[in-house]
Amino acid sequence: MTGTVPPAPSRVPWWSAGQRSNTKNPSATARPAVGIFFPQRLLLRLDSHGYSPAILEQIISAGAELKSFQLAQRMLAKLAGVHLCARHVGRLTEAIGQELCQYRDDQAAQLPLHSRRAEQAGYAPAVVAVEVDGGRIHTRAPGCGRGIHDPHWKEDKIACLLTLHSQPRSVDPHPEVPACFLDRPRVARLVQEISNQRATSDDPLVLPTAAVLPAVPDPAVPTVAAPPPADPAPATPKRWQPERLVRTCVATMHNSDTFGKLVASEAYQRHFYGATRRAFVADGSHYNWALQQRHFADFEPITDFIHVLSYVYAAAYATAQAGWATFERWLRACWRGKVAEVIAELNGWLEAQAPLADGVVLAKTEPREIARQTLGYLLNNAGRMDYPRYRCLGLPCVSAWMESLVKEFNYRVKGSEKFWCRGDNAEAILQARAAVLSEDERLSQHLARRAGSPFRAYRHKQTVAQRAKSKKAK
Repeated sequence: MTGTVPPAPSRVPWWSAGQRSNTKNPSATARPAVGIFFPQRLLLRLDSHGYSPAILEQIISAGAELKSFQLAQRMLAKLAGVHLCARHVGRLTEAIGQELCQYRDDQAAQLPLHSRRAEQAGYAPAVVAVEVDGGRIHTRAPGCGRGIHDPHWKEDKIACLLTLHSQPRSVDPHPEVPACFLDRPRVARLVQEISNQRATSDDPLVLPTAAVLPAVPDPAVPTVAAPPPADPAPATPKRWQPERLVRTCVATMHNSDTFGKLVASEAYQRHFYGATRRAFVADGSHYNWALQQRHFADFEPITDFIHVLSYVYAAAYATAQAGWATFERWLRACWRGKVAEVIAELNGWLEAQAPLADGVVLAKTEPREIARQTLGYLLNNAGRMDYPRYRCLGLPCVSAWMESLVKEFNYRVKGSEKFWCRGDNAEAILQARAAVLSEDERLSQHLARRAGSPFRAYRHKQTVAQRAKSKKAK
């Protein structure tokens, strides 16, 4: 029997049923209910974007470490071979920052009251220090679209929590002022920097920005020949300052009450309350010591010596003709714990001035006002300036680690063209920055705790493809 053989029926895969009309797209499939399921996604801990914890850590580290998301985009492509747009890097960084904020707040909510705080089991460090300070960042109103709406400077509160290594001593290991605090150009730059930082503070004890900052020797101080070398003094221990071991940090845009709870929670999780030697170092702001009394009452309160130096420096040049000589004498007295001598001299100088007429208000740059501010600062903090005893205990006397940390935060969040949305956006970037600056691998640990997603949504990729197609058609 002859004849034509009928064509064989086409075999259409079951997964492309209902897609026969779209034969031009060989990858077309039936639209899934949620996403494409891949059994290994949970084991690999891939998230909904398809990123593993290792890749996600690179993305978040770049977004939180580098100065901008655009720079993070370029560095990810160049160093890690990860090609993303800058906006996507920002979204991922903000999302992980919000997760870190939620975890931080949950831990703080479980913090027991100080009066009922039980002793923790496990290792407690020997020497710890908590240092607090704040910075300023530009913020804008959220939910107003692109552009800068209702810009304002807001304070970001930062805490530095340190474990230290030091040995207690029976005598002061360094009774003389360090040479760096007697280097005239260096001291002038240091005072100017602190003065600029304090210019926007609400603290009434603000160092005047117009304080005299000479870079040349005083003409009133005669130069004398160097004395002949004397008998060598007893050798000073090479390492008398505490040595830093591990640093973690806390940062927030919330008020001081919430900030205090977050810092106390971090200290509790790191077993700081079980340490044998504990220090709380801060400048003279009132709210810092209110925080210390509420959450760290059994820590040794220490006024930052560098802030004391800045106030003494301004008062010395405001009240004496030989400003540098007076500054050296007063600074040595404060370093040796004899702040009462400086207070007495400032009191005597103020009492010798002619009384002011009723209703006269002095400018902050007037010598009498500078002396009054310095006197108030020293009186308010005299009980926290026993520096010889702190050095014998092996505790820090300066907040240099805190000042350095504030600069590290400012590098990422502060800039003339950076405006963070008030609320979750600013809080998220601060928390992501705190995670990468903490030396306990908390970002890696958080990403390792995140569960993988069994589905991956392709909606964003389809949108990008459609945009590319329409752009090509034009």
